[in-house]
Amino acid sequence: MHVDPYIVLGSAIVGLLVGMTGAGGGALMTPMLILLFGVTPSTAISSDLVAAFLMRPVGAAVHLRAGTVNLRLVRWMVIGSVPAAFLGAYLLHLLGHAKSAQDNIEVALGIALLVGAGAMALRFVLDRRAGVARTAKVVDLRPRPLATIAIGVVGGVIVGMTSVGSGSLMIVLLLFVYPTIGANQLVGTDLTQAVPLTLSAALGALVFGHVSFGLTASLIIGSVPAVLVGSLLSSSVPDRYVRPAIAFVIFASGLKYVGIGATELGWILCGVLLVAGSAWLAYARPWIRPAVAGPAHDAVLVDPPQDELVGDRET
Repeated sequence: MHVDPYIVLGSAIVGLLVGMTGAGGGALMTPMLILLFGVTPSTAISSDLVAAFLMRPVGAAVHLRAGTVNLRLVRWMVIGSVPAAFLGAYLLHLLGHAKSAQDNIEVALGIALLVGAGAMALRFVLDRRAGVARTAKVVDLRPRPLATIAIGVVGGVIVGMTSVGSGSLMIVLLLFVYPTIGANQLVGTDLTQAVPLTLSAALGALVFGHVSFGLTASLIIGSVPAVLVGSLLSSSVPDRYVRPAIAFVIFASGLKYVGIGATELGWILCGVLLVAGSAWLAYARPWIRPAVAGPAHDAVLVDPPQDELVGDRET
């Protein structure tokens, strides 16, 4: 069993993003293994699923301890997602694992994620202008059972047919069903509901897939500590920092699914970061410090005018 240090490093980066945003695991990890390390697609998907089964419970445990998980939402989502994952696997079996069918599903998923990322960015800008904070705690939300089960079904079918994409899509759908949800509670709930879904997918990978235990060990060594750090950040960092990170990872996932190559994807993401950073600098102007009244300023306010002092001396 060979452990690759470069795969360990790459999986640590992806694990950090998963811990911070709850999304992007399969969308980023699997392409990284295929494009950068030459792993065959079937082995990359199966090994990633097994590693994810050990990675996501770590993030879920951090959020459970922090109280940022709504177990009622998790229950309704799991009711829909776990059976749907087996349904997706069965549909893929009926299609004969046709590559064209998977490609069409991933392109449709990519378009949905890009629309969702754009909607998240627009909502973030509008909320900032209106002074509205999306900070309602998940535990205070009233679950909508039918809508929440539907989210689980959609995510489960997709993970059953493509093995990737459920986390990003479920986060987008949760944001639209529960628009006032705080980002850290959103990440915690999504990571927790993904545990049983990932378990069912990992069991399928072990039985029917091509798992490389050396590759899986490399992914676990890198991703598990990183997802722990990312989850600690997402459970405590303010919403205004976590939500843009979620939108960025979902945007990157969407680009990857619609067929953008690795090089083009890198340049696009760098350009987005540059534009976003420039916009933030123009809006926030951190180099301008607000005037603060100090002791000297207060002393000037209480001093009498100079002409009154002159008049006192003359008398």
